[in-house]
Amino acid sequence: QVQLLESGGGLVQAGGSLRLSCAASERTFNNYNMGWFRQAPGKEREFVGAMTWTGGRIDYADSVKGRFTISRDNANTVYLQMNSLKPEDTAVYYCAAGQRYSLPSYRPHDYNTWGQGTQVTVSS
Repeated sequence: QVQLLESGGGLVQAGGSLRLSCAASERTFNNYNMGWFRQAPGKEREFVGAMTWTGGRIDYADSVKGRFTISRDNANTVYLQMNSLKPEDTAVYYCAAGQRYSLPSYRPHDYNTWGQGTQVTVSS
């Protein structure tokens, strides 16, 4: 089973940028759809964005559309570039690997492997 490790979180001022990385223990592109989720204290896990295994389709939550971008390299790492960060983006961010659907899924239960999470804190 693939293992995922997120990195790149930290403290940033509102309006700033961060890039999160999700390194997989094996090549993910032909095997998994990849998703990013986040969870703020006291709230449910929330969809951020996801990419199909082909890379041909990427969807984002309305709350991050135009500010966040998902990409991947040629090996086993998926990225979440976050620009124009807002205090409400503060959360633990998780990457996840799931079944190879033709469309990205926004549902956590469609993903069966999760990373440990990385904290993102945006100060006002």
